[in-house]
Parts: sequence; C-alpha cells; structure tokens
Amino acid sequence: MPDRIARHFDFLVEADRLKSVDRANVLMDLSRPENSAEHSWHVALQAMVFGASDRAIAMLLLHDLVEIDTGDQPIHLAHDAAALALAEAGAAERIFGLSPDRDALIALWREFEVGRTPDAVMAKRMDHSQPLFQVLLAAQPLADHVAIVRDNLNGGRAARLAAEWPEALGWAEAALAGLPPAGSDLTRRLAFLAEADRLKSVLRANLLVDGSRRENSAEHSWHLALYALVFAGLAGPGVDAGRVIRMLLLHDLVEVDVGDVPLHSAAGQAHGSAEIQAAEARAARRIFGLLPEDQARDFLSLWQEFEAAATPDAIFAKSLDRCQPVMQNLRSGGIGWVDYGVTFADIESRVGGKIAQGAPALWQWLRPRVQEFLS
Repeated sequence: MPDRIARHFDFLVEADRLKSVDRANVLMDLSRPENSAEHSWHVALQAMVFGASDRAIAMLLLHDLVEIDTGDQPIHLAHDAAALALAEAGAAERIFGLSPDRDALIALWREFEVGRTPDAVMAKRMDHSQPLFQVLLAAQPLADHVAIVRDNLNGGRAARLAAEWPEALGWAEAALAGLPPAGSDLTRRLAFLAEADRLKSVLRANLLVDGSRRENSAEHSWHLALYALVFAGLAGPGVDAGRVIRMLLLHDLVEVDVGDVPLHSAAGQAHGSAEIQAAEARAARRIFGLLPEDQARDFLSLWQEFEAAATPDAIFAKSLDRCQPVMQNLRSGGIGWVDYGVTFADIESRVGGKIAQGAPALWQWLRPRVQEFLS
C-alpha cells in the first residue's frame, strides 16, 4: 500500500505541470491566457452541468494531461496529425505510467481519444464546445477569436454540434449575430459557466509544485477532482467516487464572491465562523441561482453537503481538500507554510484529523513526511 500511495502522488505531482501549459484561449475577462488545467476543470464542470456521466467527466479530468509533454495544439493552426498522435501516445505512456493504475488511466484516455463510446462522444462534445463558449460569453470577445469560432462552427471540430447539439449551435450562431437568446435553460446554464470562469482569478496561498506562482482555485478544484479519481480506492464504505468528484468540481465556487481564506493565516481563524459561513451561503445562493431552478437546488444541496462534511462522500472529499495543499507544500519547498509560520503541530491539528477521518491511509503516509519537513 505505501508504494502504491507514493506512486499515486508521483503521478499527481507530475499532473501539476498542466497548470503551466497555456492555451490559445483567454479568460473571459481577457486578462491572460487560459491554461490546460483550468480548461480541464471548466470543461468537466460544463459536462456536469449538461448531464454527462461520471465516466465522461473522468475522461475530461485527464484528457489533456499529455499536453505536459506536447503542449497545446490550437485548432486554427496546421499540425501533422500523425506525428501529434504519436507524440501524445508517448506522453500518455510516460505520464500515466507513473501511476500504479497505468492501464486503467491509459484505457480511459484512449477511449476519449477514439471518441466512439457514448461517454466519449459526450466528453468530446463538451471539449469541442467549451472553447467557443469561452469566446462568445466574454463581455468583449477578441475579433480574431470570434473569427476562429466562426470557422470552427462552419467546418472545424465544433461542426459536430449541428447533428449532436443543435440548440447549442443555434445559441452560438445567434451570439455571433449579436443576439444571444435570453431566458432559456441553455442560456442560464451558460451564464453560470461564465460566472465560474472568475474562479480562475482567485489566488490561493499554495504555490505550484515548481514554485513559479500561486495556484488559483480553479486549478485547485481540477487537481482535487483528479485526486478523487486516483485515490477512490482508499475511500471508506459507502463512498461514491463520482459524486465526490462532482462535489469537488464546485466546492470552491463561492470564492468567486468571498475569495480564498488561507487556512494557516491569521484570517484563517475565520474558517467556520458565522460571518464566513453566512458570506459563503449568500455566494452559493447567488452563483448556483444562475442555473435553472431544479439544477440550482441540486448543486446548492451538493455544496451544502460538502460544507457540512457529515456524509461518507463529503468526509472523503474534505480529506482530499486538506491533503492536496500538504503535497503542494512538500514538493514546492513549503513556501506556503513558511509564509505563515506553520508548525507540525498546526498541520496535525488543522489538517491531519480531517485527512485521517476520510482517508486514514493517506495521513499515515503523509504524517512522517510532514513531521520531517517541518522539524
């Protein structure tokens, strides 16, 4: 078991590099390029919004990991498809080969790439539509990006929407004409996804593993969902890993309004306070309230369950939410801990109990490493 846990962490640490792969798309506020980890989170959230299966969502969590080696391939630029396929297959062998579950992860990635099963078709549909929504939902879309969307809809990979998702194609065409439909369930779901884009600009105390910059909450949410996929075998009885992944995809959306409160900062004492709980509850009602009524109620309920941390699914999700920042600090030099003067006693009291409650094997593995690091 310890060796399996070590190999899982090796894979998850390598996955952190996806946060540094820039894409051709930009955030909706046009402030910077989107990266492939943020895209993976956003497209998985979109898939959740539009009714995808757990398997399709799992595909989307890992579909772009090969870009750690190959980089992003913008759809509007020519490339050698055969050479790219070969490079991506080699990247998949290397990256997924770090995991003790190599065969299962590669099979899932290949199923997505081939795109023939119903789950893979759905995942591809989400992956091919999210970038055009990313452009068209911006307040001031860039002209060259709008042109790329037109070409993509007319003859590119998004042309599949004509047969598979005509309502989305009609929305996109109306948006290109300057008259996006108002009031429909589709429009409400897209408004929610546009608001979610703001999570990519909420910075956390943790650094990326390479120490280059602070992690943001969208990247963290993607990485956590990947943790849930990888460590599902360590969950206790009654835990539904797919449901945990859905919780983690949306658990931090309230930070769009409230911001991140670092656990170990002086402000971290506010965690669990009535003031913070009330602010987050207001944010949850506002953000999830953008969705159609039934879905808004379901998403709010799932978020509330995570916050209460009383069900097996929520307890496991909370344990991973505490675990991921520990590994980020261990592999990035502990800058987040140094900045806030964190001691081993702090980690044990604020973090260790939560991890041990939902995933005792993870805390048993992490505890001596944290103790040595902070001694």
